[in-house]
Amino acid sequence: MGVVRDPMDLFGTAYVVEGIADPDKVQSDLVSQCASVFNRPIRPRVAVEQLKGKTVIVVYVPEASPTDKPIYFPNLGLPRGAFRRVGPTDQEGTEDDLIALYSGHQTDTLDAAIVTDSDLSDIDPAAIGEYRQLRRSINPDAEELAWPDEDLLRSLGCARRDKGELKPTVAGILLFGTAMALRRCFPMMRIDYIRVPGRQWVENPDHRFDTLEIRVPLFTAIRRATNTVRDELFQSFSLPEGALAREDEPALPLRVIREAIVNAVMHRSYRIHGAIQIIRYANRLEIRNPGHSLKAEEQLGEPGSETRNPRLAAVLHEVNIAETKGSGIRAMRELMMAHGLLPPTFESSRRPDQFVATFLFHHFLGPDDLAWLGQLTNEAINDEEARALVFVRELGAIDNAAYRAINRTDTLNASSHLRRLRDLQLLEMKGGGSRAYYVPGPHFHEAMVRPPAQSVGRRVPDSHQVADNSHQVGPDSHHLLVTIPADLRERIPAQGSKPRRETLRMLIQDLCRWRSFSAREIATILGRQDPKPLVRDYLSPMVAEGQLQYTIPEMENHPDQRYVVSPPEPE
Repeated sequence: MGVVRDPMDLFGTAYVVEGIADPDKVQSDLVSQCASVFNRPIRPRVAVEQLKGKTVIVVYVPEASPTDKPIYFPNLGLPRGAFRRVGPTDQEGTEDDLIALYSGHQTDTLDAAIVTDSDLSDIDPAAIGEYRQLRRSINPDAEELAWPDEDLLRSLGCARRDKGELKPTVAGILLFGTAMALRRCFPMMRIDYIRVPGRQWVENPDHRFDTLEIRVPLFTAIRRATNTVRDELFQSFSLPEGALAREDEPALPLRVIREAIVNAVMHRSYRIHGAIQIIRYANRLEIRNPGHSLKAEEQLGEPGSETRNPRLAAVLHEVNIAETKGSGIRAMRELMMAHGLLPPTFESSRRPDQFVATFLFHHFLGPDDLAWLGQLTNEAINDEEARALVFVRELGAIDNAAYRAINRTDTLNASSHLRRLRDLQLLEMKGGGSRAYYVPGPHFHEAMVRPPAQSVGRRVPDSHQVADNSHQVGPDSHHLLVTIPADLRERIPAQGSKPRRETLRMLIQDLCRWRSFSAREIATILGRQDPKPLVRDYLSPMVAEGQLQYTIPEMENHPDQRYVVSPPEPE
């Protein structure tokens, strides 16, 4: 105590001495709290030291004995009252953390637990038949193929005896359950395919999203989800030399789609009542599953696998649907790069307790990218930094973990390059230390609103279109115009006209009454290349007069700032 992080340190790991003015009071408060607020008294060792002429306090807390763990806040209870140290952060405890803590007690996994309100009538013979068919195609001589269904289920850990009666386990219902059993026992254990128009969640409140629910045994669920994603993704046309017919390929490699869905199904936490979500945006695919990764983020893609659901994993492995060696994430990364796509990013968080895999459809460093990067700065940009800038253009922000993921580099190199892009004013740093992230900086924004240099194959924008690259900031003009109600669309000024100031203000107000818009979107609707004059002459004065309000009032210049009509005053 008495030291703080050095704000001038390049990597955010150094500290400077600040000192403590009243060390006696700090010691007294600390020791009293440790003795009273936990489920068991804690006895830290405390010493007062002098460092560079200032007083600091050194506290050492010895590890609790195994019989005393976990130490937690009784008022919060378990698991929330216990915290786990991960890197430089304290993460709120989860049930999986407690299982890991009690692993020495041979606590069984959830997928091996008996489903009490079930019996063998909840098992679908057709699902068992599909397993036999898949297993036979892999190993026709597998001995379990000759066993009756009951013995087969027991051998797979999908059924256990309880008081003399054979009952399905969690793995048994998920893999082989009937539709009625799945709905009754696990109403939220499904896969939701969600198609969102645009690039943001619920961008248009009048056209939110389309959803397809998949609630079937896991063999069928994986196949159906993979086919749904494949069929939905826009196809790229190719006509190989000598071929008589066109060949279509999905925007993402089919194996990447399948690996990602299998990874979500196999590693999700079935203790959490929630669906796996496959969200298809205009520029990316996100797959979200309940439950953080048991592997540290920096170890994702390394050999070795840790799974919450060993019985599910074993069955999926036996039919070649999944692998258990930890190579799935590495394979996805290599396949994406082999197809000229940005590598996927993976985010594991304990609160909310989920894992998110993101796959961009963007082919990296095509002619349009090179033209756009050329506008950003006259400084030399290497391939790693270019990937980072394209990533920010697509998703709006980047942090050290995402930089490492798309460039397969280490923390220090990522920090160095991100700081360089910050110093060039291409990125702007938010937060600090391990929580730091980067958003578009001043020069980045200038390039996004500047008319682009024409390049081969680029279209010159007309009056109601923005430059090709600017759709990375908001929806394209066509999407905006076709979604606007007809009565508002008819009021949009024609090219070259000069509407009265009051007429334009009324149009802006009615647009923002319909739904929120960013300055860039309003400029696009009005056929203006540069939103800055619009902000200066219309939007900011209208906010000041109370005709409009910010959606993020705490930060006027937030990159996601939008405008809405102020709510009416109460009568």
